[in-house]
Amino acid sequence: MWELSLKIANIFYEYSVDLLRTIYSHRFSDTAILDSNKHFPYASDFLNNWVQIRNEALDIARDLSIVPRFHEIMPQQADISDYDKRDWRMFIIKAYGVTIQENSVRCPVLSKLIKAHPEVLSASFSFLAPGKHIPIHRGPFRGITRYYLGLSVPTGADGLPGTTLTLDGKDYRLGNGDALLWDDTFEHEVRNETKEVRIALLLDVKRKGMPLDMEILSRALILIAGFAVKLKAHLS
Repeated sequence: MWELSLKIANIFYEYSVDLLRTIYSHRFSDTAILDSNKHFPYASDFLNNWVQIRNEALDIARDLSIVPRFHEIMPQQADISDYDKRDWRMFIIKAYGVTIQENSVRCPVLSKLIKAHPEVLSASFSFLAPGKHIPIHRGPFRGITRYYLGLSVPTGADGLPGTTLTLDGKDYRLGNGDALLWDDTFEHEVRNETKEVRIALLLDVKRKGMPLDMEILSRALILIAGFAVKLKAHLS
């Protein structure tokens, strides 16, 4: 019965996500890579403090076994997260406007920055195991943009960053202190082609300059998602 319920929930989730993508794509369009000066002008605050943020992430990484795998947080993402049975662990500080207090206190520098910039709706440390491949997928809706900041990125055999983000058919190899703002509704995948864990900061940032109807829809979806986060935390 549980497996059937989960399957039904996954089907409903995928249908809802596809519908959202269609609605947003009919109202506005952007390129996969976004100008942070326009869409996230405070990105430099995070970039300028990347070493301190990295130190907080490295402290978390000392015991990765207690950091949940992504599909343990979102079972709907199991096909992506558990694709190759290698770990993709996520330490969440904020999710859809809801601060995870017990995690926030462990990251005072990052938490202070997040509090200063309420347009940051979600924030997490992403830990990719050696050899981890996150297959091609797309984010749910265009009401948010994704900010990636490399914190501890192992180098490959060629001396370049050993993790590759393939976004809309183009490869990006982002190293320590490298950042990128992008629209994650475009197809993308990630490969850690090293023998070490890759650590990055992922921020979901409220999209600026949307049409009024999309702004209203986005606010409603964010409120619903935030309520779901609170409910799950209450039931845990």
